[in-house]
Amino acid sequence: MKSKKYINWFVAAIVMVVGGLNFTSCEDEPDKFELTSGGPSIRYVRMSTAENADSLVTGAYMDNTICLVGENLTSIKEMYFNDQKAILNTSFMTKNTLLVDVPGTIPSTVTNKIYMITNGNDTVNYDFKVLVPGPVISSMSCEWTKPGEEAQVIGDYFIDDPSVPLTLTVGNSNIEIKSFTKNAITFVVPNGLSESPVKISTIYGTAQSKFNYRDTRGMMFDDWGAGEGGTGLTNHGWHNRDIKNDATSLDGSYMFMGGAAMTADGAWNDGNFSFEYWPGDWNTPQGFTGTDIRLSDLVSFSDFENKALKFEMCIPAENPWMAGAMQVIFSGNDRVTMQTANNTFFNDGSGYSRALYRPWTATGSYDTGGKWVTVTLPIATSFVYNEEGSPASIPLTEKDFTGLTIFVWGGGVVGTDCEPVIKIDNVRVVPN
Repeated sequence: MKSKKYINWFVAAIVMVVGGLNFTSCEDEPDKFELTSGGPSIRYVRMSTAENADSLVTGAYMDNTICLVGENLTSIKEMYFNDQKAILNTSFMTKNTLLVDVPGTIPSTVTNKIYMITNGNDTVNYDFKVLVPGPVISSMSCEWTKPGEEAQVIGDYFIDDPSVPLTLTVGNSNIEIKSFTKNAITFVVPNGLSESPVKISTIYGTAQSKFNYRDTRGMMFDDWGAGEGGTGLTNHGWHNRDIKNDATSLDGSYMFMGGAAMTADGAWNDGNFSFEYWPGDWNTPQGFTGTDIRLSDLVSFSDFENKALKFEMCIPAENPWMAGAMQVIFSGNDRVTMQTANNTFFNDGSGYSRALYRPWTATGSYDTGGKWVTVTLPIATSFVYNEEGSPASIPLTEKDFTGLTIFVWGGGVVGTDCEPVIKIDNVRVVPN
């Protein structure tokens, strides 16, 4: 009996202790946020970073974090910048400071005020400007769009204002805008445009693209040796890819790749999916002249880390790309020339850098609907893989740009059996 009573008493004691602990943990929360009565008073606003803590501001760009300093800021239950609601995080609110992100949506009605709704539903305002950045130009759907066809400029902060309308200019030509959103402008390319950068102007500023419309800078392959002018460079290796000029052409001749079966694992099929330009000839010593020239003698690869390989590409909807990676491989004379023709540097296990372009992996299938699009591969961030898609162990150096190989094969991805058609034109290296 004594033993049983002792056990019951011990259990009861534990329950009391645990209950007491739970009660304490619920009630003893000195840092718990609670809305206070009354209204806030703002003394000043500063930026949130420590290095800018002494910088008082009267305005800030969208998405920037600011710090309100004042009294009774815990009385604020809602906050608006102009007509855009901000997200309040009570973990960053005290009676004297409040951290908040300026909303990232452009206000519809601009009053240049912060509106603070209190616990008692009163509104207190404070003068503060939401600064909208000037336009940003990121890319163009196809930098070589033909006259009469639609194109898009992609970017951000494309804003139209009655007092200062949104404008698009190519060279000295003002372009009629067909439609636009904050991130894209659609227009029909007029006749007579020459090679020029794209400019966009809004009430908040003007931006100019790094790329040119009909960009010929750093051009390596455009006429593909078909007698149309340009560089004259074309197939110069083990395989002769078809060079075509037909109703689907973008600008004269283009290089045709594929039109044959590709297995889901992107198995080796260099006879249909490999283009090579290997410099030099069969003589000793090699000449590196004319159509045997080194690419680095034609195009400057100095500062290559800040440049990109670009080309236009067209994939018909009826021949989508669903397997294999486009391995884009720059090579130096120490890797391969015509005289030392070999394919061992493709997959020699050395970890030699290349780009792996595989847009179909996002959805399992990729085509351009038969339209030409511009592909951009920044050298610094794209040419960092080995043949299997792992990080490369041998980075590119300035000596690695005398030849170029484009080979759809492997790449560490598995897709679906397919018969893709890939058309390529205007291969160039330009500032990124």
